Amino acid sequence: MKPTAKIIGRIAYIVFVALSLLTTSCKKDKEQPANTEVATDYSIASHWLSVPATVYPVDIFYLYPTSWSNSDSLPAICAIDDTSMLRMAPQSFAIQATAFETVGNVYAPFYRQYNNSAVNRMNGIAGIPTMDGTAAFDYYVTNFNHGRPYIIVSHSQGSNVASSILSSYMAANPEVYSRMIAAYIIGFPITNEYLANNPHLTFAKDSVDIGVIISYNTVSSAMTVINPVLYGLVGKVINPINWRTDETLATNAEGLGSLLPQLPNPVWTEVPQYADAQIDTTRGVLVCSSADNAYIASIDAVAGFTGIYHNFDIPFYYFNLRQNAANRANKFLNKQ
Repeated sequence: MKPTAKIIGRIAYIVFVALSLLTTSCKKDKEQPANTEVATDYSIASHWLSVPATVYPVDIFYLYPTSWSNSDSLPAICAIDDTSMLRMAPQSFAIQATAFETVGNVYAPFYRQYNNSAVNRMNGIAGIPTMDGTAAFDYYVTNFNHGRPYIIVSHSQGSNVASSILSSYMAANPEVYSRMIAAYIIGFPITNEYLANNPHLTFAKDSVDIGVIISYNTVSSAMTVINPVLYGLVGKVINPINWRTDETLATNAEGLGSLLPQLPNPVWTEVPQYADAQIDTTRGVLVCSSADNAYIASIDAVAGFTGIYHNFDIPFYYFNLRQNAANRANKFLNKQ
């Protein structure tokens, strides 16, 4: 299978920065954390990573994973114009959001993020990052969406923020929620308790139900450590190949392809039939046993050592996610 033209040449080789898996240092002054109770102003164009021309009848609203990191407790929050975040967020966009760019118009805000310190992490993300993400979504709805149906796509810290948008903003704005085709809340656990506390939300049961949440967290079959991404939570999982919620194995032959760099050429390209998928309902994870761990280690040494495939949640199932989003969007549009 040949690499797609839209992918080759646009995606630089990165060691994908994600929740507590990598520790690039932030150069901000530790004595002056960017801490404010006022949401970012999303009427300012530079506070958007992507505001596309309207081409499709469907929108995508994307929240990137941790793209700024600091292993120390201070500063806790980066500035909206932090240079490392402005550099890394587009790289996350290139290997995640692009999976959905053939389905809808992809809108993506910049938002201030919590650092990689384990100190008070969930409460920290519930503060300024969630305030910014909610403000950005509200600005998108009010100024960009114009009543179109939409899909939410997020990963890791972005999914933590998106889960709060689903629980609070959607409950307060049912008309907006009625236009949501689906929410791909990937790389953060969606628990039974969360769903019980938010009865307006529904987890996906198959490949075409609409208005639902899709979620999973990927690990190796040989993972031997506690996955820090899960915060000790057991999330619900749907298999992104066979779209079942039981433990039926979906082989890599059933997959539609992954997005990975073809070393030594540092360009992310299409890799056919690479990743299999099987749910472990006890741990609330998606297990991939077909990935070459030595190859993964050459891309991400931490993932290769621990078997935590958090960084590959979307790239492993890139083309299955693309097809699934299109199927759900078509069902929603036909229903209308």
